[in-house]
Amino acid sequence: MISLAVSLIIVDSTIVNVAIPSIVQDLGIDSTGVQWVQESYTLVFAALLLVFGTLGDRYGRRRLLLIGVVVFALSSVVAALASDGSVLVASRLVQGVGGAMVLPSTLSLINAGFRGPERGIAFAVWGSTIGGMSAVGPLLGGWLTTSFSWRWAFGINIPIAAVIVVGALAAVAESRDGTRRRLDPVGAVLSVVASAALVFALIEGRAYGWWAVEHRPRVGSWEWPGDISPIPYVLGLAVMAALACAFWAIRRDRYGKGSMFSVELLRIPSFRNGNIAALIVSLGEFGIILVLPIWLQNVLGFSALETGLILLALAIGSFAASGLAGAVGHRASAVIVVRVGLAAEIAGVAGLGIVIGPGTTWGLLVPFLFVYGFGVGLATAQLTGVVLKDVPVTLSGQASGTQSTSRQIGSALGIAVLGTVLFSSAAGVLGSSLDARGVPADQRDSIVAAVVDSSGGAIASLAGSPATAQAASDSRVAFSEGTRLAAWSAAGFLAVGLLATLSLSGGAGGRRLQGGPPDEGLAEPARAGAQQPPVS
Repeated sequence: MISLAVSLIIVDSTIVNVAIPSIVQDLGIDSTGVQWVQESYTLVFAALLLVFGTLGDRYGRRRLLLIGVVVFALSSVVAALASDGSVLVASRLVQGVGGAMVLPSTLSLINAGFRGPERGIAFAVWGSTIGGMSAVGPLLGGWLTTSFSWRWAFGINIPIAAVIVVGALAAVAESRDGTRRRLDPVGAVLSVVASAALVFALIEGRAYGWWAVEHRPRVGSWEWPGDISPIPYVLGLAVMAALACAFWAIRRDRYGKGSMFSVELLRIPSFRNGNIAALIVSLGEFGIILVLPIWLQNVLGFSALETGLILLALAIGSFAASGLAGAVGHRASAVIVVRVGLAAEIAGVAGLGIVIGPGTTWGLLVPFLFVYGFGVGLATAQLTGVVLKDVPVTLSGQASGTQSTSRQIGSALGIAVLGTVLFSSAAGVLGSSLDARGVPADQRDSIVAAVVDSSGGAIASLAGSPATAQAASDSRVAFSEGTRLAAWSAAGFLAVGLLATLSLSGGAGGRRLQGGPPDEGLAEPARAGAQQPPVS
């Protein structure tokens, strides 16, 4: 049930991207609306992970999981029935709230409910589910949109949510922090502001400009003034809120009041260093998942469904890794498995960088996607286990929320960086090619802007006219070169992540908080001597 809950939110975060063209055609939303349909979920989701992880510790992790699933399902109903863009965006915001309740709850339930070899297997299944469902989402979205309607991309969440609720009530034990720590509303607000501002800046930096304003935000009749982009101000707000949150947490912990984020967690080397590694690894992992579908559809001309089928190789590799991780989990340390997984990811992504081109066939891509997915299945799960291995069960939700937030920030940063690499290099290569052909400057700029602003979608229309057919060919080469550079950049970030794992110990005996190892911080039912049903 825990893995199914993870599947629900991961699939939804990727399935919508494939359905966007049909949504635009049906609801008639503009480019700004499209951005918010895609990004509103991510923004709210990332901002609330730490808050709900901590609330799960206090009020019950299974309870928060169930509430999150219900909120997610109800908002999915609204999204499926949306009559205009504003209703769809509002429902996506609420979906983000539900998703933020679910993800840290799944991690903390695993941390509280599994011990010994079963713990490694559970994290392997959890991580492989994330990697695999990231690839299954586009396939499922392409099939539902093509065969039925984009509305079923949201409607499919409802029966899945019903199964999760019934299964969790029957098979997942409740657990919570029995110490009943005090609530910290100020810390909650500061953590939300810091996370939301940082993720917003990373998502919108390329659109609005990282320093000089390139696109002025508008709210009704009001337009952003001045020549400096809003992004530096938002980043400054994120830094100030993060510092204020840290100082506030230190002050409350000093007086024994409890805080939204326990500073003591940072004294655990595996937790501290593991979060740094997870952020860097996510930077490379999730950025490339954004880049590949754009290239496959707009350059190679695959349909949404065909793109999903190609990316299915990634999912197959990820699920295959979970079986191997379970088999070798008791023979090799988790850190070794993480390093092997990252090496496989690097090999897969670097291989993609070698074969990517305007005439690449799908048969050349599938083996490298499988290797990459296999690495994701090994590294993602076991790295999560390493991060949480020395965390007391009483702080599982808070630690899980922090770990998930680190991954989301890394994901947003990866999308920002690799997206910039893709579009900037594609624009430069295309502009140079058109210059070499003697295309006038104003016409060159118009073609480059049309191709880049449409993420390559304009290539098909350019190819349809004899007058611009050569420009379409140049655009395919340029976008392929941008995708190639993005793949190599992702491989570079993953290599840095691999180096970051050198700070992690391979054993299970890292430094822990006072009060004993996590095995001693048993969930509430165990302390009460109650019978616990198995966690599934």
